[in-house]
Amino acid sequence: QVHLVESGGGLVQPGGSLRLSCAASGNIFNINTMCWYRQAPGKERELVASITLGGNTNYAGSVKGRFTISRDNAKNAVYLQMNSLKPEDTAVYYCNVRVTMFNMREYDSWGQGTQVTVSS
Repeated sequence: QVHLVESGGGLVQPGGSLRLSCAASGNIFNINTMCWYRQAPGKERELVASITLGGNTNYAGSVKGRFTISRDNAKNAVYLQMNSLKPEDTAVYYCNVRVTMFNMREYDSWGQGTQVTVSS
């Protein structure tokens, strides 16, 4: 089974920056699309950013220009650099990866979530 561990969340002031990390472990043959989602209290979970195996990226309109998603295939990791943070960015952030294991089974795996709080 694939296991995801997230880190990098915390409390920052408006305008500050954070970098979230998500590392995958297991007998992984290939990682396809990697994504970051977030969910704020009382709101639906939303897709923040995604990156394909080929490096193509997509962002939610609310974060475009401020957030950058990247991946390190050698480390089976995905990152989310968050700049110019706003209080509206406060949420629990989850990484999500679509993996193919060596046994050729495919999994949609989720991290445990990391809290990001933007407040003065």
